Amino acid sequence: MSVRNIYPASLRVIQDEHEHLSSVIQGMRYFVRQIESGGNAPDLKVFRAMLYYIMEYPEKVHHPKEDQYLFAKIKERTHQLDSELDALSEQHSKGELMVHRLFHALLDYEFGGKPAFARFRDLVEQYAHFYFAHMRAEEERIMPIARQVLNDQDWKEVDAAFLENRKMLDDAGERYKYEQLFSLIVNIAPAPIGVGDPI
Repeated sequence: MSVRNIYPASLRVIQDEHEHLSSVIQGMRYFVRQIESGGNAPDLKVFRAMLYYIMEYPEKVHHPKEDQYLFAKIKERTHQLDSELDALSEQHSKGELMVHRLFHALLDYEFGGKPAFARFRDLVEQYAHFYFAHMRAEEERIMPIARQVLNDQDWKEVDAAFLENRKMLDDAGERYKYEQLFSLIVNIAPAPIGVGDPI
């Protein structure tokens, strides 16, 4: 089956969300590297906002959509990605645990000071490497195969599920909340993370 000419709406949604997540994670790395280099560190509220965004959006919105709709439909059409899709789903759960550890490491650093920094820094870097590899696998391996094996009816169902999910977020005001949070991060984070005052 040839690759579908029209790019599926669901994949555009996933890639848009990946771009936002990448920006936030890069901001987290910049944050700890500024501290490590002895430069003026951004206020901790910047990092807390980033971490809150990651705890809320990927874990509650982004990952469930992938598991329940896209991954499930691919498994209906082919078994060539079963092990990879299972691994990605397991990574969704692992990522949630890593974020909780990172949150506690932030608290340890905030209240324990310099002795707690190394663990905090290491967990930020581990999470960044983990999540960038995860997104790369989805974009470079899963999405191209999905476009080969899913037919037009499959994409109608997957796209409808993703768009309905977005509509439900709009109805509840949740997507607006997440977009406002992302805008807040961009606006309070200093350059080069965002557009806030330089540090």
